[in-house]
Amino acid sequence: MNSRKSILAVLALVLIAGAIAVWIFRAPPRETPPPYKVNGTWEYCVGIYTGTCPWILTPGASNPVLSCADVTDVPGLFTADPFMIQKDGTWYLFTEVFNGLTHQGDIGVATSPDGFKWKYQQIVLDEPFHLSYPCVFEWQNQYYMVPESYEANAIRLYKADPFPTHWTFVTNIVAGQFVDSTPFHYKDMWYIFAGRLQNSILHLFYSPKLEGPWVEHPKSPVVNGNLHHARAGGHVIEADGRVFRYTQDCGEEYGTGLRVFEITKLTTTEYEEHEMPTSPVLWASGHGWNADGMHQCDVHPRPGGGWFACVDGCNHSAPPDHWTHVAFANGISLEGYSLRPAGPVKPGQSVVASFYWS
Repeated sequence: MNSRKSILAVLALVLIAGAIAVWIFRAPPRETPPPYKVNGTWEYCVGIYTGTCPWILTPGASNPVLSCADVTDVPGLFTADPFMIQKDGTWYLFTEVFNGLTHQGDIGVATSPDGFKWKYQQIVLDEPFHLSYPCVFEWQNQYYMVPESYEANAIRLYKADPFPTHWTFVTNIVAGQFVDSTPFHYKDMWYIFAGRLQNSILHLFYSPKLEGPWVEHPKSPVVNGNLHHARAGGHVIEADGRVFRYTQDCGEEYGTGLRVFEITKLTTTEYEEHEMPTSPVLWASGHGWNADGMHQCDVHPRPGGGWFACVDGCNHSAPPDHWTHVAFANGISLEGYSLRPAGPVKPGQSVVASFYWS
C-alpha cells in the first residue's frame, strides 16, 4: 500500500471513530455553527509588490510567491513576516514558518536570483520558544537577525555563522515581552522600535553600539493607546534623505493593513513622525490570498530603479485541499481535510492533518 493510501486509511478510521463518538456522546447543537476556520494553505503566505516609491506599492508578481505548500522540511501551516536581504547577487527571504508539529514559529529561508521567483530552502533557526518577524540586516560585513522572541522574555540578537543557514545567539538587547522589534542605524546611533502584545504601545530604545547597552528614549512610548499606529510592520528605511517606518493597523482586528509614517525628527532626546498622505500602503483585498489582511512590508530599492517589497497576506477562510461533506449527529459536518506535506511521504515521516468542521 503506498503512503497516500495509508494516510487515507488512517483518515477513514479517524472519521469512523469520530462518528461513533459523536453519536454516543450526542454533543448539544450549537446555537450558531461558525464557518470552518483552520490554518490552511493560504492562511498566511508571502507576496511581492513593486512601486516607484516606497509608500505606493502594487502587486508585482504572480502572488503568492511562497506559502506553506513550498515548505519541505517541516509540516508548515503558514508562512508570514517576510524580510529580504541580498548577498553576492542572490536574494534571501527569511520568514516565519509555523511548524505543525511543535505549534510554534520557526525561521525559514528561501532564495531567488531576481527577488520575484523564490525557492524554499530550509529552517535556519529553531528555538524551544516561538519565533517570528525575522528582522535581518547587514552591519560591518556581518549579518544579524532580531526575531520576535517575546516568549523568551527578551529581545534577542543573533549573528549568522555562516550566512544564511546557521544563526548564533549573541545577547539579549532588552529584557521584557516585546513584539516585532525593529532595529535600525541612523546618524551614528542605533535605535530599536519594540511593541507590546496588546498592539497599542510602541517603545523606542537607543544605543551607540548594536550589542548595547540600550537605553529607553525619553519620548518612549512614542505611540501609546493607538491600535492603528503602534505595532511595527517591517524595516525602517531611508529614501531620498527621508526616514520611514511601517506599522500594522490592528484597529478592527489584528493585521488588517499597513500604514507608513515619515520620521521627521529623531535624536536621543527628540522624536516626531507624521503619517504619509498615501497611507495605508497595503490593506485587505477582499478576495484571494490576501482577502482578510496584510501586516508585513519589507521594502528595498529595485535593481534598475524603483522599489519592491516582500509582503504577507492572509485568508482566514481558505478551503481544504480535499472535500468530504460528511454529516454527523446534531448537525456537525466534516467539510474536508488538508495534509502537510501534501505530496508523497516517506516511511516514518510525520504528517499533519487539518480537519475543517462546520
